[in-house]
Amino acid sequence: MQSSKTDDDIQADATQAKESAHSSKTPRPTQPSDSMSAAQPNPHPDTPGPTRSLLALASGAFILGAAEFVMMSILPQAAAATSVSIPVAGHYISAYAFGVCAGTLMLVFGRRIPPRNLIVLFMAIALIGNLGSALSTGQIMLLAARFVSGLPHGAFFGTATLIARTLAPRGKEARSVSMMVTGQTVANMLGVPAGTLLAEVVSWRCAFLLLAAWAAMTIMLTIAWIPRVPPIKDAGIKGQFAFLKHPGPWFVIVAVFGGNTGLFCWWSYVSPWLQTVGGWPSALVPALMVLAGLGMVIGGIAGGRLTDRWAPGGTAALSQFIGMIGLLLVFVTPNTRPVTAVLTFVVAFSMFFNSSPQQLLMVQVGAGGGELIAGAAVQVAYNFGNAMGSVIGGAALTETAMNYHSIGLAGAPFTAAAAILLAVFFHRYEHRRSALERLEHVDV
Repeated sequence: MQSSKTDDDIQADATQAKESAHSSKTPRPTQPSDSMSAAQPNPHPDTPGPTRSLLALASGAFILGAAEFVMMSILPQAAAATSVSIPVAGHYISAYAFGVCAGTLMLVFGRRIPPRNLIVLFMAIALIGNLGSALSTGQIMLLAARFVSGLPHGAFFGTATLIARTLAPRGKEARSVSMMVTGQTVANMLGVPAGTLLAEVVSWRCAFLLLAAWAAMTIMLTIAWIPRVPPIKDAGIKGQFAFLKHPGPWFVIVAVFGGNTGLFCWWSYVSPWLQTVGGWPSALVPALMVLAGLGMVIGGIAGGRLTDRWAPGGTAALSQFIGMIGLLLVFVTPNTRPVTAVLTFVVAFSMFFNSSPQQLLMVQVGAGGGELIAGAAVQVAYNFGNAMGSVIGGAALTETAMNYHSIGLAGAPFTAAAAILLAVFFHRYEHRRSALERLEHVDV
């Protein structure tokens, strides 16, 4: 850490000293998640191992990832079925994002509930929301169903991160979280293209019916494969937000928002960018989306592995730097198919390279009762960034007479700011500590 402590450092040290005084004379305060992650790889010998538990969590992440992004690819069909214009149908995307933000509040009252039970609850809500989307008969019903579908999103990822970290072998926490997040990246690689194909061949409603059935299956997998993990420390409603009194978490939250704002200036318009700049025919765009999804999968796994070897904040900063370079290349790239295909992979890689380190970092800084809220805060910032990026990218296109190179320049300053914030975080809180120390506890 630093040679001189700030007021926040002193306060954090005082809190740690108080907790240590009530512990069993261990060197540092022991939270439920800490004690389990320091134990054997499977702390519950009579239950399935962590691999199957991670598969169940990844299954839930797949549902939420697909539900979030599939609407973007089936928007014309949904607009026609509900008798609204494409711009108005865009509210179906926004409704999900609003649900993500509102649903985080469920964790305020779920702190005493075992995390496995929370996952079951979230999947039940996802089932209801996606089934409602499939059966919607008009605009209002579909808006409401999309809002419900988004409710469990942030809360799920906060809770799933805690479970994945708790069940992981010591020193492999970030890799464990990245495997859970892989479900979301696979959703982009396979789930969204499959939903698009179903919309073209059968009906756009089939995509949501499939996700509802998948949610029912995930409920069964959760009950069968995820062991009981103790609830987090009950710090009271106010105590769950105590981590926000320190500057460290705000570095991460603002960086997530800024980074996603920049990347979604491009991602929101990736399909017309590929066709206009790259000259790709519309029939090949789904294949390029699979390529982007592959970049997300590889990026998510690579980010988890690097975090275990290095530092969450440093890994996330590197990810945002890669994204900034990619967006600048979007601005200056020549109009060729090979270059646009490579950039699609690279920028998509950066989008999820930072996912597991950011999720893990926030769960760590929320230790002491705020783990779930802190983990969910990443997804709230993520979705606000998505919405803002779409608006800024659209404004750039309008101001430049639909010059699709401009969306790269519009987004690059935001990812640059995110990279700087995370680099400062790394320098201030991480660079003088060992990898295992960083994965166990972060004083912010």
